[in-house]
Amino acid sequence: MVEITVLSKEDVSKILKMDQVIDVVESVYKAKSDGMTDVWPTVFYDFETGKADLDIKSGYLKSKKLYGHKTVSWFGANAEKDLPTLFGMIAVFNAETGMPMGITDSVYITGVRTGAAGALGAKYLARKNSENLLVVGAGNQSAFQISAALTILPNIKKVQVAALSLSEAEQFVNGIQKRLQDEFHIIAKDITFKATENIEEAVKESDVIITVTPSRKPIIKKDWVQKGTHISCIGSDMEGKQEIESDILSSAVIFVDDMKHCKEAGEIEIPLKQGVISEENIIGELGDLILNKVNGRTNDEQITIFDATGMAILDIATAELALRVAEKNKLGSKSKL
Repeated sequence: MVEITVLSKEDVSKILKMDQVIDVVESVYKAKSDGMTDVWPTVFYDFETGKADLDIKSGYLKSKKLYGHKTVSWFGANAEKDLPTLFGMIAVFNAETGMPMGITDSVYITGVRTGAAGALGAKYLARKNSENLLVVGAGNQSAFQISAALTILPNIKKVQVAALSLSEAEQFVNGIQKRLQDEFHIIAKDITFKATENIEEAVKESDVIITVTPSRKPIIKKDWVQKGTHISCIGSDMEGKQEIESDILSSAVIFVDDMKHCKEAGEIEIPLKQGVISEENIIGELGDLILNKVNGRTNDEQITIFDATGMAILDIATAELALRVAEKNKLGSKSKL
């Protein structure tokens, strides 16, 4: 009989701190660059196209002696049943014994590790004096992106948020400072937050842009992007999604989180298929840059892009952190298998 820890979304949100998650995510990128991880093929299944689906992502962290999987399902009709549309869980196993270590809710962990990823792309590729951040998208993930960006980019003074409608962006902006304080312990009184419906103008004003939408047609046009801009493309995580015009990539410095998955389902997928870029245009994975194996930005006029589809190894490592902190502080519940 094995006893494991089970952590709910509420448990995980109390346990995890953004700065700790950023450190964990960065360590995973470095381990991946050093060949100390395996990212296994994603299983995706459409129960009903556009209405219900699931994906299973899994992987192995040799350096941490962990493996596991994340299973996430989306059922759009749940909204009419007064149920969450998104459910998911992460299972973590000890790679030396095969013993299950614990199970956690995946929704919060996915949010916080994805926020860390977008911000790390900016940390290593944006201009060091970047002050203006634009987040395209006003869903739940946008709060994690802003939290991580403010944690890791010390010079940010203005944050603009663009959404499908101005009212949606305004609703998000009206609540973001309280959420940053209550959930992430970030006091952002010196930061200007602004909702915008003019994406073109906002893009032209921004040093750092993070896109977190499910769009299947480009939202940001090449003519809008100014010299020196960095873009972290986070929303394109499934075949056919695209958030920025393909031509933007043709003259940009491009990094990815995982080459194979990004070619299949990331922001680079469509430009590669169109022939706008080739694999030679992609300098490497972010871990290679973090470890100084390759060069990133070499001047302040380059446009840089980080394409992140997300990897289960980030979820597994973050879940293990949560389980470790929970054990130390006697949080969560126990279950016998």
